[in-house]
Amino acid sequence: MEGELIVRNIAELATPLGFSARRGAEMAEIRRVADAAIVAENGAITYAGPAAGSAFLEAAGRASTRGAIEIDAEGRACVPGFVDSHTHFVFGGYRADEFFWRAEGLPYMEIHKRGGGIGRTTAATRAATTEELLASGRARLKTMLSLGVTTVEGKSGYGLDLGTELCQLEVMAALAGEQPVDIVRTFLGPHSIPREFAGRSSDYIDFVVGEVLPRVAERGLAEFADIFCEEGVFGLEDSRRYLVAARALGLKLKLHADEIVRLGGAGLAASLSAVSADHLLKASPEDLAAMGRAGVIATCLPLTAFTLREPYADARGMIDRGLAVALASDLNPGSCYSQSIPLIFALAALYMRLSFAETLTALTLNGAAALGRAASLGSIEPGKRADFLLLDAPETSHLAYHVGMNIVGQVFKNGVREYRRA
Repeated sequence: MEGELIVRNIAELATPLGFSARRGAEMAEIRRVADAAIVAENGAITYAGPAAGSAFLEAAGRASTRGAIEIDAEGRACVPGFVDSHTHFVFGGYRADEFFWRAEGLPYMEIHKRGGGIGRTTAATRAATTEELLASGRARLKTMLSLGVTTVEGKSGYGLDLGTELCQLEVMAALAGEQPVDIVRTFLGPHSIPREFAGRSSDYIDFVVGEVLPRVAERGLAEFADIFCEEGVFGLEDSRRYLVAARALGLKLKLHADEIVRLGGAGLAASLSAVSADHLLKASPEDLAAMGRAGVIATCLPLTAFTLREPYADARGMIDRGLAVALASDLNPGSCYSQSIPLIFALAALYMRLSFAETLTALTLNGAAALGRAASLGSIEPGKRADFLLLDAPETSHLAYHVGMNIVGQVFKNGVREYRRA
């Protein structure tokens, strides 16, 4: 749906600017406008700035002749729609007991011995019907929209076989057509080693490259390919082989990199010019510098570190080294069953030492860049899609200041109001 829209009486508009990722010190350079207005035509922004002057009057007049809807923001603040660029939101089953096992200090391998981990979700997802996966995915998307997420990435990776991996991606494609949140699909077949390939990670990569990737590509089910590049899962050689094969089939590249040990996944991402490398808790300074030179987005996932009680990724150091940093939720049923954008804002400010402007950029424009969409999403400026939020607050800084609370009052997607808090 595309909207003709005029929004007046915005107390404060805050947005990064640009049509590509913001790097280093640029992340703190956002535009703030008091007493602002937005005009959209055909779902795209034609004006965003002061609610006075000839430029606004001209844009508003043109939109009015097209039958634009006029909305009084009533003194609310406004930011771009959030882009959650790393999630695993389509899955079967739950793992609540593991949350408390971890809280008690149980190590991962002991949880694995008790039947936990990715393998448990794989079994539940394989057993789920398509209708069940659609229903649970639909509910999570509804929550995302209420939190201000207008674009989300979704990964497969809980099938680890041909049929279920394709089903996860097909479910996301179906959901994209029935609700307003844009869904960017990523194939994550090498998320773990399935039981039937236990101890044979290279053989599993052979299977994925030979049997699954071609089907994903020929049916256009995914835009990106991702792999869990980690010690004890998929090493650098297997990861490179898989990613090169995916790129040859036309998929863009992402990596789960250096989350648990310093394996060198960030360096691999740089050498392959991946769009993003994610997690990065243990990435070396040398590999991060290589990512910066290659233009790879560093996607940090503070909710996962919070849930696992791990040190946070050094987003402050990454920005100071000149990298482009994105922040995302990592919503998944194991290590991070959360999609709380409000908590990301709080953790970024309180524990990752990011400014409000840097956090906003990381969750909007740089999130869009991590999905290859910075040219059309992630900021409030002419030429971009009219994806923005009105907050139940007079200042945008309340996103962090009102700790852990959802203050999103209204959500606009392509110039259409898709959510309004009751």
